[in-house]
Amino acid sequence: MTWTSGPGTFESKMLPHLNAAYTLARWLTGNVQDAEDAVQDAYLRAFRFFGGYRGGDSRAWLLQIVRNTCYTRLRSKPSHLSNTTFDEERHIEECGLETPEMIAIKSADIQLVRAAIQELPLKYREVLILREVEAMSYAEISKVLNQPLGNIRTILFRARQQLKRDLIKRYETFQHQADGR
Repeated sequence: MTWTSGPGTFESKMLPHLNAAYTLARWLTGNVQDAEDAVQDAYLRAFRFFGGYRGGDSRAWLLQIVRNTCYTRLRSKPSHLSNTTFDEERHIEECGLETPEMIAIKSADIQLVRAAIQELPLKYREVLILREVEAMSYAEISKVLNQPLGNIRTILFRARQQLKRDLIKRYETFQHQADGR
């Protein structure tokens, strides 16, 4: 096993997936520091066991390690499961046609969706992030989560339904507060 660049090396197979690993860890752990620590631990584990990697989808292999690492860390810190909010820096592309009001509305919508996703049960949140944010196929998600394909489809369906219900509820609450002013 070698670290340096070249086909079949750890660097060439695993480093391209660093952003995906961090994104998954960030959503699972709920905060930046824990996500960074989890990704670092996961990469160390992946490097240590890279000799046993048999080819195939390196992203799925790595994200499975990241997921397992996050779950191991979460078991030792149960308070982080639901009490943290997702506060990733928001970057809105400004174009000449957007007014400050349009930017504010877009930002509020993004915050609403992020808060709703963060409050989903971890089981739903991870599948939703892998599919919608990381654009993984059902088969890849099945490998990462070590779940049958049918289970992935069911979990994703339920996650989307719960997210939809939560967003409708949040929107109605938001509208009610806006109308009451």
